[in-house]
Amino acid sequence: MHERLNNGFKFCFIANILFFAFGLICLYYYNTYISTSLISKTIEIIAYTVEIGGFCMFLWGDWLISTAMRFRNMMKICITVYIIIEATMMVLELNSYQLEFYQPYSLLLAMVHSAFSGLTCLTFLQLDPDKKKLEVFTIISIAIMFCGMLGNIIGYRIYFSIIVNSIAFAFMFFSVRWLIKREDIEVDCHGDKARVAEFTSKIVDD
Repeated sequence: MHERLNNGFKFCFIANILFFAFGLICLYYYNTYISTSLISKTIEIIAYTVEIGGFCMFLWGDWLISTAMRFRNMMKICITVYIIIEATMMVLELNSYQLEFYQPYSLLLAMVHSAFSGLTCLTFLQLDPDKKKLEVFTIISIAIMFCGMLGNIIGYRIYFSIIVNSIAFAFMFFSVRWLIKREDIEVDCHGDKARVAEFTSKIVDD
């Protein structure tokens, strides 16, 4: 596997594990929140630290993937836009007590979030559109994402969608890395040597 591409998927996977941790921290944060509490301030600092670490890894992984792969422009653009949207939502979520315009229980927000996340995940099919295993993993990831939208229907905040999305994308990045490593899918990268197919013919051999 191309080392730059491999590292890109690895960092994106780790980033989503950190986002999952961020969601769990938010869960504890909202259950213990008191504006003047030292515990609340400490948890908030930890949450921002995990969040920033996650986005640094995600951006770096995105850069490695984008500069390693040839073509797949829609996938590259969607991942970058997704990172920007997630960063905005996470900052708004942590500051929801101070921002009146932000609606953390909004079903519309959850629907748009899940829909764009699903679209981003769908662009992973550009890696190798003819491979059934990739299609299966993509469908599973999108299904997980839409479970995040259902969480808001039953009354969970938007961070529930963030947790579910992090699971879905961690699964997606891990699966793609595994498929490439097993050579179940092939991804053209800059700097790769051209593959030469060898053909044999009984007529020529005779």
